[in-house]
Amino acid sequence: MMAFGSDELTALRLSLRVAIVATLCALPLAIGLAHLLARREFPGKWLLNGLVHLPLVMPPVVTGYLLLLAFGRQGWIGSALAEFGIVFSFRWTGAALASAVMGFPLLVRAIRLGIENVDTRLEQAAATLGASATRTFFTVTMPLAAPSVIAGAVLCFAKSLGEFGATITFVSNIPGETQTLAAAIYAFTQVPGGEGAALRLTLLAIGISMCALVASEWLAHRSSGRRR
Repeated sequence: MMAFGSDELTALRLSLRVAIVATLCALPLAIGLAHLLARREFPGKWLLNGLVHLPLVMPPVVTGYLLLLAFGRQGWIGSALAEFGIVFSFRWTGAALASAVMGFPLLVRAIRLGIENVDTRLEQAAATLGASATRTFFTVTMPLAAPSVIAGAVLCFAKSLGEFGATITFVSNIPGETQTLAAAIYAFTQVPGGEGAALRLTLLAIGISMCALVASEWLAHRSSGRRR
């Protein structure tokens, strides 16, 4: 049985907190954007779609640097937030922000595909029966797209759990504050005798990711079964 050190357990707890917060904070905006892209036609839609997916194709270091420019203490947004005591740079909250940004495209894409697969005739039937657009969205569209929402959330969680480039650029690698699993693995590989800890954390990360994917499949099948 593997014995984890205190630094390793701290990195694990921080990674789970960062991944959960990143996913929960990104989910409402992702659902709104996914519905907009799936159901609406408007000028500049292609540009919005490109901006949403930009973190997937940009180097993560570039994303982290842009976050530092925008949300650092002297950044465009960060300086204003700092006046209210809200600081992201070199804090675990910054790691959550970076992870949310990196996982956001996967979340939006999965939810959008789910919404596009919902038969619009069911939505039209609900509207014919007097349901408002909001009620139709929450009682027809979202329940039918639930498996895709779950799958997207799991992808975002897994991406957040393994995020490294943007996070280390934006919030550095501070043990106990911003050192997530990926950053801890990197740190352990840079010190003599750290290979064992790096291997343990690697196996742990793989195990958590696999558990998340299995749980996603189970929930998706259960949700699909309820609709039949």
